[in-house]
Amino acid sequence: MRWSNQESISGTEPALLPMSGFLRSVQTPDFAGVTFHEVQSKSILNRVTATSSMPFEWTINPYRGCSHACVYCFARKTHTYLDLDAGPDFDSQLVVKVNAGQVLRAELSKPSWQRHHVAMGTNTDPYQRAEGRYKLMPEIISALADSGTPFSILTKGTLLGRDIDLLTAASQQVEVGMGISLALTDPGLAKRLEPGTPAPRARLQLISRLREAGLPCGVMAMPILPWLTDSDEALDSLFSRLSSAGATGVTAGPLHLRPGAREWFMTWLAKEHPQLVGRYRRLYGRGAYAPKEYRQWLASRVAYFKKVHGFSGGARFIRHDQNQGDRPKRSPEQHGQQRPDQQQGLHPDQQPALF
Repeated sequence: MRWSNQESISGTEPALLPMSGFLRSVQTPDFAGVTFHEVQSKSILNRVTATSSMPFEWTINPYRGCSHACVYCFARKTHTYLDLDAGPDFDSQLVVKVNAGQVLRAELSKPSWQRHHVAMGTNTDPYQRAEGRYKLMPEIISALADSGTPFSILTKGTLLGRDIDLLTAASQQVEVGMGISLALTDPGLAKRLEPGTPAPRARLQLISRLREAGLPCGVMAMPILPWLTDSDEALDSLFSRLSSAGATGVTAGPLHLRPGAREWFMTWLAKEHPQLVGRYRRLYGRGAYAPKEYRQWLASRVAYFKKVHGFSGGARFIRHDQNQGDRPKRSPEQHGQQRPDQQQGLHPDQQPALF
């Protein structure tokens, strides 16, 4: 790969990161503050542990670390396995598996490969900005389709639009599931929470482009943030715009604060919304998950607004009926759905003993 004005900051010197297959570290003016650590990977297919509840057995992650820099990203802790930190290093020290496509073709050609569904975007985003330079995904998509392997992609990256024709062709060979991650519509808040991602409006436009191309497009509306994106106004705006864009289903859920992500998110919260720090500490305690009462309350609100805007199912971007949406045309009254002020459950502000 040739970049103008690129600088190799390691060549014959010792590897900057303790990993096998290390080639070099590269910086370029196009990605100010970002270092790419290029590696030759021996394997690209990752098997999901048998104890996992995920609806897939295999994943592909061509990148480690993510320049989307989402302050809540659950994958941050994985960077500590490379002796890097879960904060700034996760956002700026990116590992690139430059031979991902070639290695994948070799793995898929083995007689032992059973053409199990392969999920992408489950850890770090395959369509983060670096993909515009390294162009790993076209070869990965082609290899999967040519081998008869069904796959799905979850992304916040509008760079995926570059590959719509390729994905449309692949969908004629195998099942292809598309998922867009979008949990808020406020562009100012999005810029602070997810500083390296395309704006919500751009992601909504990508959903429409995928649907116009005949591809399914579910949405993962995660995470919903207590006191920041869980109001009636925020949820109504989100589901209204997803419906208008043509999303085929939506799955929504609250923030998880796992180790690595928890520390980084709470640092961000103290800077941006210091008045909420105590509330979050009481809500989450020492655990990763919001308490059952809050999750039930949020689920009831989500269910109401999904019905209002015509969604009957979840994102289901790992699916079988890849051409059909699941949105009914009936109103919430026809479903017998209660309005928010009639539902069971209370907002955290109404539960001082718990929250």
